[in-house]
Amino acid sequence: MTAHDTGPFSGRLSELIGQQIAGYRIEREIGRGGMAVVYRARDLRLDRTVALKLLAPELARNDTFRRRFTHESRVAAAIDHPHIVPIFEAGETGGVLYIAMRYVAGRDLRHLLDQEGPLTPTVAARIAAQVASALDAAHDHGLVHRDVKPGNILVAKGTDSDHPEHVYLTDFGLTKKSLSLTGFTTVGQFVGTLDYVAPEQIAGRPVDGRCDVYSLACVVHETMAGGPPFQRDDDMALLWAHQYDQPSPLTEQRPDIAPEVDGVLAKALAKSPEARYGSCLEFVAALRAAASGPGPGPAGHPPTQVDLRVVGVPEAPGAPPEPPDWARPVFVH
Repeated sequence: MTAHDTGPFSGRLSELIGQQIAGYRIEREIGRGGMAVVYRARDLRLDRTVALKLLAPELARNDTFRRRFTHESRVAAAIDHPHIVPIFEAGETGGVLYIAMRYVAGRDLRHLLDQEGPLTPTVAARIAAQVASALDAAHDHGLVHRDVKPGNILVAKGTDSDHPEHVYLTDFGLTKKSLSLTGFTTVGQFVGTLDYVAPEQIAGRPVDGRCDVYSLACVVHETMAGGPPFQRDDDMALLWAHQYDQPSPLTEQRPDIAPEVDGVLAKALAKSPEARYGSCLEFVAALRAAASGPGPGPAGHPPTQVDLRVVGVPEAPGAPPEPPDWARPVFVH
């Protein structure tokens, strides 16, 4: 934020803490993307903590997007699934669309991998199974996520030793399909994250749940190998790899893993949706079966549980990050 900024919030973001929007008191920022910012907030009506996602105002000004946002929010809110972050409310205030969701006190998979490193097949499959269950439930309701990636997978502490992690999938395609249908993505562009995007998304072809199978397979590969299946020096090379290159076998990087896993990942990462598994749970079932097969399994491979004792976003001292300029006008004392 620069000195020439005007408006009621031209000062430091710390002034926003404690202010309200649509019945929610803002506590702090917890994430942001190109078209949205997410805050931890307090629901003043029900006295509970929520994650409040604000969408950029240009989205609210597009009538087609607004209609799809309303429809898709209702569909997503109707999905009652233990591994999908529940949506409490969606609406508009001050020209900004917002979604209030359950606040999950946990790390996302991106941070977990950065801190823990590659996971064992047991842990990777345990996490993947919960994500797959959430994705298939969404597909049953006609929703395709389109942006499955570690940053959209929240890993909280589980209930007991048999369920050491509880995984939530977040950031469902409430906006992704709408963006592609309302002119916010131009010809040759797509909505998704390059490391995990399916070939049909890149080509602009119609997508269904099998594009999420592909993206989930990219994530599973990363959980065990330490990186996604395709890593290139520039974006164009990466897009080309997703469409035309074959991934290197996982066992080249993890010889402790059963070689049958390579075949499972190769099928899930097939260029043609028809050649992939028909559902995410089918993919994970095959992964578990393959991982339990004969493998070298040398001593010293990663533990079968990850450290989830430190969960949630720490209350770090100092000023929080600046809010996007478009979000300022909706805040009130």
